[in-house]
Amino acid sequence: MTENTQTPSSPDSELPTQYAPAEVEGKLYERWVERGYFDADAKSEKPPYTIVIPPPNVTGSLHLGHAFEHTLIDALTRRKRMQGYETLWQPGMDHAGIATQNVVERELAKEGKSRHDLGREAFVERVWQWKGESGGQISGQMRRLGDGVDWSRERFTMDEGLSEAVQTIFKKLYDDELIYRAERIINWCPRCLTAISDIEVEYQDDDGELVSIRYGDGDASIVVATTRAETMLGDTAVAVHPDDERYAHLVGTEIELPLTGRRIPVVADEHVDPEFGTGAVKVTPAHDPNDFEIGQRHGLPNLAVMDEHAVITVHGPFQGLDRLEARSAIVAALRADGRIVAEKRPYSHSVGHCSRCKTTIEPRLSMQWWVKVGPLAQAAGDAVRDGKVKIHPQEMEKRYFDWVDNLHDWCISRQLWWGHRIPVWYGPAGEVVCVGPDEQPPAGEGWTQDTDVLDTWFSSGLWPFSTLGWPRQTESLAKFYPNSVLVTGYDILFFWVARMMMFGLYAMDGTPPFHTIALHGMVRDQFGKKMSKSFGNAVNPLDWMDKYGSDAVRFTLARGANPGVDVPIGEDWVQASRNFANKIWNATRFALMNGATIDGELPAPEEMSATDRWILSRLNKTVAQVDAFYEDYQFSKLSEALYHFAWDEVFDWYVELSKTTFFAGGEGARVSGRVLGEVLDVTLRLLHPVVPFVTETLWTTLTGRESLVIAEWPSDSGFRDEAAEAEIENLQAVVTEVRRFRADQGLQPGQKVPARLDLAGTALAAHEGAIRQMLRLQPEGDDFNATATLPVAGAKVALDLSGTIDVAAERKRLTKDLGAAEKEKQQAQAKLGNEAFLAKAPDNVVDKIKGRLAKAEADIARIQAQLDGLPQA
Repeated sequence: MTENTQTPSSPDSELPTQYAPAEVEGKLYERWVERGYFDADAKSEKPPYTIVIPPPNVTGSLHLGHAFEHTLIDALTRRKRMQGYETLWQPGMDHAGIATQNVVERELAKEGKSRHDLGREAFVERVWQWKGESGGQISGQMRRLGDGVDWSRERFTMDEGLSEAVQTIFKKLYDDELIYRAERIINWCPRCLTAISDIEVEYQDDDGELVSIRYGDGDASIVVATTRAETMLGDTAVAVHPDDERYAHLVGTEIELPLTGRRIPVVADEHVDPEFGTGAVKVTPAHDPNDFEIGQRHGLPNLAVMDEHAVITVHGPFQGLDRLEARSAIVAALRADGRIVAEKRPYSHSVGHCSRCKTTIEPRLSMQWWVKVGPLAQAAGDAVRDGKVKIHPQEMEKRYFDWVDNLHDWCISRQLWWGHRIPVWYGPAGEVVCVGPDEQPPAGEGWTQDTDVLDTWFSSGLWPFSTLGWPRQTESLAKFYPNSVLVTGYDILFFWVARMMMFGLYAMDGTPPFHTIALHGMVRDQFGKKMSKSFGNAVNPLDWMDKYGSDAVRFTLARGANPGVDVPIGEDWVQASRNFANKIWNATRFALMNGATIDGELPAPEEMSATDRWILSRLNKTVAQVDAFYEDYQFSKLSEALYHFAWDEVFDWYVELSKTTFFAGGEGARVSGRVLGEVLDVTLRLLHPVVPFVTETLWTTLTGRESLVIAEWPSDSGFRDEAAEAEIENLQAVVTEVRRFRADQGLQPGQKVPARLDLAGTALAAHEGAIRQMLRLQPEGDDFNATATLPVAGAKVALDLSGTIDVAAERKRLTKDLGAAEKEKQQAQAKLGNEAFLAKAPDNVVDKIKGRLAKAEADIARIQAQLDGLPQA
């Protein structure tokens, strides 16, 4: 697409007096989509730039975390599109097995039904029906935010193409003996009735009880402690450390397990910490992952004592009790039997809960499907070590290696009906057949398909290439794989990111799924606290968008985005960003009313004023700075740079300094109008990726061109004028100092004051008119009486404040300030003169003290000059 000059649908050439986001954003977004600005062409000869959206759950709605992440991705893709890349931001949604099944089951419960009343096929059809009617509301919310995704490529992890990809890679892994079925300990949710992944377990400190129980009697006894007394019914050993002399005489013997009448062995295992508690632990292989490993090493039996609902299934007195009911009953029985040595209640400890239903997780021995991750994880780690994939910020690499280098095999089966059903059939004679997408499943009496479905992360792990058509060799796959960068939260580095790395390298012949992993933090409230409905601090970003506009929300989020660091956000900050959008709007309106234009060539430097050359020099430095920050994913720094350049330098200084020129008219006004047009043109381009709506409206009005979305990204022209920058810095120093002095005297901003400006011998002489206008300084009259003189930047400003200040009070105030500055100077000099301090202090501390000394000396000179300028009493 090329940049057009003027189209009938461009906004009106005149801007309303106020910016109303609600009247602009929706229409603009639909125009962008209708014109295909976000569509990616696989046949294009432009270089590709690809980012996939971390697929939100089909059950989900836009929260601040989504808005934050999407803002960063949208900024990257909008900039790359403007830079001439064939840009694909791939959208889509995850089928979210457990979450979606729970939603539909709740709907059925309102009808007095369960999924079992419908049967599997009818239930799955009901879920598809729900998805079509109610799922995916987040898509509309993404449009509200301004997400520049290619909607024509939207995918769903259960659509036909992605289902083919899932079946293909399962078959490939199975044939390569990287998928197997085995009985292991898994996270089990007694409410959802399925295994769940580690990422679906939320840990929190719960108040429970810690009971110490004596197993055996006399010298043949051992005390163990547990928070889950009900699992003792499944104990098959007690373990101690091999070097623990306290229990050496018992290793290899058996002791009695209370309440059960069974005798269990005492085994020696190095997993046991002899310094913790009594140095002895109960071993329940069927209900604890660590105990399972001990049991495997010592050939212990796996005795399951709970069913899938966490109800006790053994030992008459407790059989049929819920695990929590059984816990109390067993402790009571042990107490009555004299077996309780100690009880600690309440005892706060970390407990895992199902992230979907908040039920306490139960470790459970279960027959499940597993991925053998060893070789896959090795490849995923090596890709980062070898530099094929870069993690940003780099300090996150250690966390990545700590995870992938210590991965356990991955449980991929889930006891659900909604999801990708495992493509394995079992025959009447014990046959096991894995079926690929182009193969027919075995038929005949006695053949049944595995009832489990795959973990949602299994299909989302294929996302970077399955969305592009894999396993088919499509044009899109050839063009847009590997992805350029993955932008995601550090919280799923270990789960989604690691799985994409493993699957991408495995399926795509060693080519990683992306070149860079850019990690961001979590959004928190203004006090740094995690946002949660239960805390009462959760925010619906749509509410803020309605109130302040989408640009304000986006800019606030981007401005807080330091790589890998959590982002605090409060409504006051969003309001400040709304004010920034209004500032851009009002300044552009002023510029348009005063001749700002992009027509014609930029005037030659010799035709420009120092003010014009200064702003163009600063503009090019800002372009270079913003580019560098983008390449380093420093969204906070680039947003800050743009904010201060636009607000401080362009609007507060250049526009103000140019007013006298514009009001005077003539050639100077023409030149400054063209310079201001250039500055606004480039500034709006730079701002567009972060605040797309207001900049689009202003830029199309300023330029008459079609859209910023397809405009060219600005480049640093190389123009620099250090002399002009120094000249305007001196001017700013004069204005700032006089403004401060006026404020100190209690003068109103608009109050006019007679003044004499001694600018001789400085470059500031050319700016006298602007200085007087900005400072409300009148020419000196015949009765002028210089009551205060301010020397600054080689110039002197004498003010006649007769009748407006109390000279004695002012002298007293300045004398007090001078004393404070002199004290600060003495303290800094003392520290810098202390050799012992300098020998120990870090360089940054010493530099800070040197800065304090320099500031104190400057303050002393400034205050003394003000005192000297006051009339004598």
